Amino acid sequence: MSASGGTKAIVAALAANLAIAVSKFVAFAFSGSSSMLAEGVHSLADSGNQGLLLLGGKKAQREATPQHPFGYGRERYIYAFLVSIVLFSVGGMFAIYEGYEKIKEPHEIEHWYWPVGVLVFAIIAEAFSFRTAIKESNVLRGGKSWKDFIRHAKAPELPVVLLEDFGALVGLVLALGGVGLALITENGVWDGIGTLCIGILLILIAIVLAAETKSLLLGESAGAENVTKIAKAIVDGDTVTRVIHMRTLHLGPEELLVAAKIAVQHDETATEVATAINAAEARIREAVPIARVIYLEPDIYSETEAAKGPDPEATPGGPTPTAEH
Repeated sequence: MSASGGTKAIVAALAANLAIAVSKFVAFAFSGSSSMLAEGVHSLADSGNQGLLLLGGKKAQREATPQHPFGYGRERYIYAFLVSIVLFSVGGMFAIYEGYEKIKEPHEIEHWYWPVGVLVFAIIAEAFSFRTAIKESNVLRGGKSWKDFIRHAKAPELPVVLLEDFGALVGLVLALGGVGLALITENGVWDGIGTLCIGILLILIAIVLAAETKSLLLGESAGAENVTKIAKAIVDGDTVTRVIHMRTLHLGPEELLVAAKIAVQHDETATEVATAINAAEARIREAVPIARVIYLEPDIYSETEAAKGPDPEATPGGPTPTAEH
């Protein structure tokens, strides 16, 4: 995934949310609308989230150290997970609390033109941010559905911004509906109901984000397409005859670890095997450039051992496993 594309979407979202947050707090001060207060906190939380994503991207660029020999690429996943926690606790829970208080003790919205004007401005600004995120995502999405793109993207920034912007737009519509009904009916309960709906929406989005980033934190393999490319690149049909079993792991969005046990000809010399392994590593990096950490273990393939059943160490969904001598 393009780091520059993700950064562009984050900066656009940050600029929009900071401007929107200020306008919402001003509208709350003049109108007393709880929807405006909840939306202001929501935009402030979103601004903090974008700051976390930028910080995570910066920290992930640090060089590997003896204590962290595989580098810091997964820091981007950690900060994306923190975003889901902030969205849940600061945005969602606060909105639910504020909505409950407003329903329990409703009061009339004053100076209605402030919240309505700010909501219209916010919808325009969020739509611009959302459009930027969609445009940057389309470069990488290919033929995938939006659901698959969000679920399987290895870089967390664009899916996070997409979900945040989508939630912000829906939240603004809910806030506008709550304020509008409160004005029409002269009953502030509707403003509280709109606020409550915003809180529930934010919590649902936070749960989706947490689930996806948790999977990345635990460690995900390469996509099926890249696994196939790597398996084909390893075998040269001469010294390296097949992949016995293989594992892949994302050390970060743009760095992949490949570990495989490969079958070599039994009569090859150590020099020939070492040369073949070096050549296989070069082919892997050419086929899948993000495969930067590669470990290949040579072994002798045995049909007798293979006949006993699949290799217990084989990776599900990877190349067809065989047994080694």
